[in-house]
Amino acid sequence: MTDESWAGWYRDRQGSDAVILTTDGQQLRLRIRGVDFEGTSFDGLRPVAGAPVESGVFALTDGALNDCVLEWDLPFPVTAEGEGRQATLSCLLSLRRPDPYLYLELQFGGAAFRSHRAESDFGSALATIQRKLPPGVMLRTCIACAFSDYFPAQDPVPVRGLSGGLACFRGAKEEYRGTAGEQDVLGLWDRRTGFVQEVWSCREFEPRPTAGAGTGHRGAFPLETA
Repeated sequence: MTDESWAGWYRDRQGSDAVILTTDGQQLRLRIRGVDFEGTSFDGLRPVAGAPVESGVFALTDGALNDCVLEWDLPFPVTAEGEGRQATLSCLLSLRRPDPYLYLELQFGGAAFRSHRAESDFGSALATIQRKLPPGVMLRTCIACAFSDYFPAQDPVPVRGLSGGLACFRGAKEEYRGTAGEQDVLGLWDRRTGFVQEVWSCREFEPRPTAGAGTGHRGAFPLETA
C-alpha cells in the first residue's frame, strides 16, 4: 500500500496548528508541535516510542491524544453510474471530554451530503452519507467493499471502534463471497489479510452485495433503516 497524506488542523487549549495526517490504510501518523503520534484509530493516537512530550503540552488519556479537535479533508473515490469519480470528504473529529463525536461531509457533484452531527464511528457516518446520495452514486472505499467485515462479537467485546477495526478478506475472496452470517465470518477470521481504515481504498475494491451470500456478518452496505 502507498501512503496517503491529508492536510488538516489540530486544535486544543494551547491553540491551533496546521498538521498533515499520513496513513497506509492501517497505521495513522501525525506530527503536532514537533511530536510524532501514531495509532490504528483516530481516537488512539499516541506519541511514538521515545518521543519527548513536555508536560501540559498535550492532553493524554491512557496515553492517547484527547481533549482536542481534528479537522481534515481527503480525496474520496465514488462510483457514479458505473464510472469512477472523485469526491472530497471533510472530517471533523472532536475528542473533547466527556462527549467525543464525529461529523463527516461528502462534497460531490456540486452538493454536500452530511452525516449526523454526532456520529460514534466512521462506519455509521459513512452509511448515513451513502443513504443520502442520489441513485447510482456509491462510495468506493473499504467500508463499502465486498471483502470487509467487523469482528462478529457481542458485548462486552466491542464490535468496532471509531475507525480501523474493519477486517479485510481480499486474501480469501472466494471463501468470503459465500459468507452470510456470524459463524461464517468467524470461520474465516484467521484468514483475514489485516485491518483497514473505513475511508481507505485499494485497487481490489468490489462493491458489496445488497443481500444474500457475501454480506458476511455486518450485512449489506448500507443496512436499511426502519
